[in-house]
Amino acid sequence: MVGFSNAVNLTDGLDGLVAGQGTVAFGTYAIIAAHDHRVDVLIICLVTVGALLGFLLYNHKPAKIFMGDVGSLALGGMLAVVALMLHREWSLLLIGIIFVCETVSVILQVLSFKLTGKRIFKMSPIHHHFEMSGWSEWRIDITFWIVGIIASCLYLGWHYNFQLSHTKSYSAAVTGST
Repeated sequence: MVGFSNAVNLTDGLDGLVAGQGTVAFGTYAIIAAHDHRVDVLIICLVTVGALLGFLLYNHKPAKIFMGDVGSLALGGMLAVVALMLHREWSLLLIGIIFVCETVSVILQVLSFKLTGKRIFKMSPIHHHFEMSGWSEWRIDITFWIVGIIASCLYLGWHYNFQLSHTKSYSAAVTGST
């Protein structure tokens, strides 16, 4: 939980990045919660998606309000708790791929600099590397959101295809049909 809380906090460096990516992640967990008939978790996820979308109206570039550490740390912790409540802890690695990549970029940057004295990225977390490379904030936001959506769809597709194939195998074994 602490690790993912910090991962979301590291991602909160551009206007709209965490709000958009959080919307994707909590939206994905809402789909999982609905499929698993976990109304309690579904409500938490949908309320959070609504709050993040409302926040995004004022947080896109140029931001009129900022999330800050209190918001991003809380969102990261809540995301980890939702994954735990749904018994999908490992799903955070794919559904939260942007948060994971941001954290890994910081770890690699620090390790590289301490071991070799050289930096891998122009700046870390990695969204700042792209910013220093000339990408606009909107281009970074939208690219990262799309990557998050694709990763979430991959998780949902893999997970539900896996469940469906196991259900068919189990049904065939029980009924004796092939």
